[in-house]
Amino acid sequence: MARATFQELLDAGVHFGHLKRKWNPYMAPYIFDEKKGIHIIDLNKTITQLDTACAAAKQIASSGKKILFVATKKQAKEIIINRVTPTKMPFIVERWSGGMLTNFATIRKAVRKMSSIDKMEADGTMNTLSKRERLQLSRTRAKLEKNYGAIAEMTRLPAAVFIVDVLKEHIAVAEAKKLGIATFAMVDTNSDPRNIDFAIPANDDATKSIDKILEKITDAINEGLGERKVAREKMKKEEPATEEETSEEVSK
Repeated sequence: MARATFQELLDAGVHFGHLKRKWNPYMAPYIFDEKKGIHIIDLNKTITQLDTACAAAKQIASSGKKILFVATKKQAKEIIINRVTPTKMPFIVERWSGGMLTNFATIRKAVRKMSSIDKMEADGTMNTLSKRERLQLSRTRAKLEKNYGAIAEMTRLPAAVFIVDVLKEHIAVAEAKKLGIATFAMVDTNSDPRNIDFAIPANDDATKSIDKILEKITDAINEGLGERKVAREKMKKEEPATEEETSEEVSK
């Protein structure tokens, strides 16, 4: 797992915090200095926290569990889609629907509705409906895809949630906390890190900063998934032969 270097975090602008007057006092341990009214994040602390977060994310992935990524702010959407999609982890980039975690059964119903519309299209049932009904179902399907398409495969609650901007996604943080789901987050100088299990002090507004942190986290996840795959293949090879296979060997 490649560790983030001070220089690459500096080049990505991870160290730029918010205006001093907007700061959250609980971020004091992660602030290095203040320049021209802007707080500067201590990148040595960022590296330490990021290492811990990456190790935890890798362990979750290697155990076969899911991490739900949440980032609905404009500058983070494309980064999340590009970085997270290859890992096959679920993500939300449009809108956080209240109860996404605490009322998960209802969200699953919405996802099943999407699947049932797909089935109707596949078996030809859609063609038996009126033009108006078909249009209505198509619009419903498009809306569901936009909001829940990237969590369609998430059949159970995730083991953890990764959040970009804890202020914007405060409902997601609250729901995860209520259910005891582990929280990872990029925490800027205007945020409260106390409710985050794996807080990564970082600029959560600049695209380069978001991309750099996501790069490290998804690399760790991919490494965990790779280890899981190797372990499963090894287990298959070590499985004892069945009675049928043993009798075949004897008859030879």
